Amino acid sequence: MPSPVFSAAHTAAPAGLSLPQHTPLVAAVRDGLVESVHYGSALALAADGSVTASAGDPLAPFYPRSALKPLQAVAMVRAGLELPADLLALAAASHSGAAEHRDGALRILEVHGLAPTDLENSTDLPYGTAEREDWLRTGGSATRITQNCSGKHAAMVATCLINGWPVQGYLDPSHPLQQLVARTVTDLTGEEPAAVSTDGCGTPLFALTLGGMARAFGRIAQAAADDDGSPEAAVGLAMQQHSGMVAGDGRDVTALMRLLPGAVAKDGFEGVQLVGLPDGSAVAVKISDGGDRARMPATVRLLEALGVETEPLAGIATAPVLGGGHEVGRLLATDFLNDLSAPVNEAL
Repeated sequence: MPSPVFSAAHTAAPAGLSLPQHTPLVAAVRDGLVESVHYGSALALAADGSVTASAGDPLAPFYPRSALKPLQAVAMVRAGLELPADLLALAAASHSGAAEHRDGALRILEVHGLAPTDLENSTDLPYGTAEREDWLRTGGSATRITQNCSGKHAAMVATCLINGWPVQGYLDPSHPLQQLVARTVTDLTGEEPAAVSTDGCGTPLFALTLGGMARAFGRIAQAAADDDGSPEAAVGLAMQQHSGMVAGDGRDVTALMRLLPGAVAKDGFEGVQLVGLPDGSAVAVKISDGGDRARMPATVRLLEALGVETEPLAGIATAPVLGGGHEVGRLLATDFLNDLSAPVNEAL
């Protein structure tokens, strides 16, 4: 079904628009009182693919946003893309825009005789706060290289060149590269997309379920643990070995992979978090209001359900609620794991 066309004139959701049945996942508690609540859906899959825990509406299609990048990177490696591990990690990144990230994107282009003008992603300032401020202090402006998806786009145009595909128009859903990505996404998730849209950077974006995305991340992490020489293993190992290229210093996804050896983690805009583990188990979170701060508390709670020792993650599992510059509360996961759902297991 085509997506409804939205404009400034719209004041309500279009008739018939389906709303996911999310549940409270994370609460901001100020001096013992719940001040705010983040709703969402969550899923933990065991190594055999069975559901260990679920909450909300894990079978509702959603857009994984940048959490799709590792899957897109697998597709490019399947198409013959060969990069050093640090640059392959950058191909799966939503980077902060530090010098190493910008230089890495340029290296991918230069090695293949390409230039920033070949990129078709949107322009933006560096995503990281410190990186953006540094860039602006030197007179920088929004560019395609500083945009957080530039590593992926540089890898995409390189993949086109390697295969003799047109570089211009590589974001078109009918382009051979995007057709390959679509097939790879279906293969890794085990499901057909419920809808197709366009991501913020311009790439085709597929609506999937938390179950499908968890399966894909479990496959990538297990392949990396087995080091089986597959494209999945190459991407997973690159992300683990160069987690700073996947996000950046001070970013919770980079911290998680450093603190939890063998994990493959990726976030996505609008409150999405995926983590695959070496045995093939995985967790997936979607925060309904897109609140970025709620991703990690819910994710760490799910990892506990899989028996992961999460004490090393304590620093990213919560955040202080401040009053007058002092901590007066915490951002905490709810008891959403009590919301177990047998029908979900049967559906997956």
